[in-house]
Formats: sequence, C-alpha cells, structure tokens
Amino acid sequence: MPFTYPKSEKLKSRKTIDVLFSKGKSVSKYPLRLVYAEVTDQDEVLKTGVSVSKRYFKKAVDRNYFKRVLRETYRLNKHLIEIGPEKKYAFMLLYQSKDRLTYEEVLAKTISLFEKFSAEANK
Repeated sequence: MPFTYPKSEKLKSRKTIDVLFSKGKSVSKYPLRLVYAEVTDQDEVLKTGVSVSKRYFKKAVDRNYFKRVLRETYRLNKHLIEIGPEKKYAFMLLYQSKDRLTYEEVLAKTISLFEKFSAEANK
C-alpha cells in the first residue's frame, strides 16, 4: 500500500457521513476517535475524513494544523489497518481535546488507534 492520500480516498459524500455518524461504531485512543462503518456503495476500500472541533480550537489556523497532522499520520500508517479484501469502510478521524499534542504524540496515538481498530474489525 503506497504512502499516499489521493482524492479518491477522501470522504466527501454527505450521505456516507450521515450513515457513519448514525450507524457507525467507534474506537478511541485519547484524544483521537475513529468512527467507522462498513459501506457498499464506494469504489475504494477506504474513504477517510478528518475533523477537529471548533469547540476546542477557536482559531481556524489551529484547527487546520491538527487536520494536517491527522491526514499525515493517516497517510503514513494506513498500512496498519488490516481489513479483508471484500470489506469497504468509511472512516472519520476526530481530534477531541483541548490538549495540544506534538506531532510525535499524535503519531503514536494514531498507530495504537489503528491497531485497536484492526483487532476490533477482525473479530
């Protein structure tokens, strides 16, 4: 799996996002939360979106920084997500804290979050 995050992997469908938050499951590793749902109407195996709450970071520049960090940690560690070839998932990666973690801390949390997801999804 290449270390890329192409446009085709980005979660943009409003319908899929609604399904994600209404019927999806989640895994957490403070301060990150991964909401996921198995979907059938997409061409890619994974579709991923990121979100940082305006509640915790009032300034757009701060939110954009953490969204950039989340996208980068996803891009570098998506190979850790082990799913079957017939399953397709939609993900939303959320940063849910006022704490300003460093890039290295977010990277470590992302890795453990993806490992936790893989263990949960392959039950």
